[in-house]
Amino acid sequence: MANYHMSIKIFSRGKGASAVQKAAYRAAVMIKSEYDGEVHDYTKKTGIVYRAIMLPENAPKEYQDRSVLWNAVENSERFINAQLAREIEISLPIELTKEQNVMLARKFAKDIFVNEGMCADICVHDNGTGNPHAHIMLTMRPFEADGSWGAKSYSFNGRKMPTVDWNEREKAEYWRKAWAKYQNAALEKHGYQARVDHRSYIRQGIEKIPAIHMGAATHIESRGIRTEQGDRNREIATWNRELRQTRARLKKLKTWLYLQPLENTPSMGDVLRNISINNKLKSRAQKIKDLQTYINVTEFLRENNLDSIEALADKVTSMHQEQYDIAGAIKKQDRRLNTLDEHLRQAAIYNQTKAVYKRFTQQDPKKREAFRQQHAIVISKYESAHKYLKDHLNGRTTIPEKAWKAEREKLLEERVTLAEQYYELKSDVKNVEVLRRSAER
Repeated sequence: MANYHMSIKIFSRGKGASAVQKAAYRAAVMIKSEYDGEVHDYTKKTGIVYRAIMLPENAPKEYQDRSVLWNAVENSERFINAQLAREIEISLPIELTKEQNVMLARKFAKDIFVNEGMCADICVHDNGTGNPHAHIMLTMRPFEADGSWGAKSYSFNGRKMPTVDWNEREKAEYWRKAWAKYQNAALEKHGYQARVDHRSYIRQGIEKIPAIHMGAATHIESRGIRTEQGDRNREIATWNRELRQTRARLKKLKTWLYLQPLENTPSMGDVLRNISINNKLKSRAQKIKDLQTYINVTEFLRENNLDSIEALADKVTSMHQEQYDIAGAIKKQDRRLNTLDEHLRQAAIYNQTKAVYKRFTQQDPKKREAFRQQHAIVISKYESAHKYLKDHLNGRTTIPEKAWKAEREKLLEERVTLAEQYYELKSDVKNVEVLRRSAER
């Protein structure tokens, strides 16, 4: 389903970036840089379904040419640490068609950036793996009325002041919020119930399972004592690492497979025969290990009816989607588990402190303040937990601890099933990696 993602980057010459190279790569074209004379050729890159340049009113019309635009940007910057371009990378809803996503990306870029005075180089990528997205490269300088580049800043009372607010933190937050609004409007327009929210972990440009709130456990852990919250966060960190590594391994395998020629590729029989090459030089333990590897790979090929490199490529593509689905389900479960854990933690605090708070409310008004001061920590915990529960109970008067615990247990059971699916997928990844090494030999 639709998910929210926006990352904002600035390409700086001081960090070795070239606006020409970045633009050529995203558009899968060839452009020669006038700044350093290098030719950047990415015409063999696939998956680009749309590319276009949108200009503000005062921009020269020749900047519709990608090469002219980004070479002009490079030539306008004299300093070695100059900021050359800003990139907005956005995920596009998988519910929408390619044409609908192109229109969505164009409308967003025009309304939010071009109308503000920036040139926008839009490239929509969709290679059919369930991850449609767009790269929007933006110019950093405003335009003067005559179409020349304006200054990025000016001096005022000895201080350097920006001429535009495009680098302000508040601007980035506005863009993120706007992208959620534009996505939701498009989803609604085309009859989909899915919605996105910019207030997520993707706000940091990182896809990961969120860590749970540590609270007092942070201090306890600092003394070398393990806590339940700390163990949970370590488990989450392990899952995040596992998911990243498997995703990277699958991506590497897909890249390799799609680079293979369609003709004269080795048969699966040829590949299998190379798994145990040079057996004479191996120890008995290594031979046994190789035999087990051979059996595992053969079984993998038989179960999936894989008899060619092309069929293997299709299988890896489906494995990549499966990894995406499993990772998404795990993240969704962990978010809900974190919420339930916090619900139960606040309920426990409420139950532990409500007796003291009740005594506080029963005090004589003249003695109430003294009682509060004496039990300030407990009363503060009660009031905080009470407010939290009130905000999350949606009008209910009883705390559904039993239902929360039952839901939590069910999620943990489902988590075991997901983990089994994930490790079976990981085993398949290992089998494909063995086939790759054998095919290369």
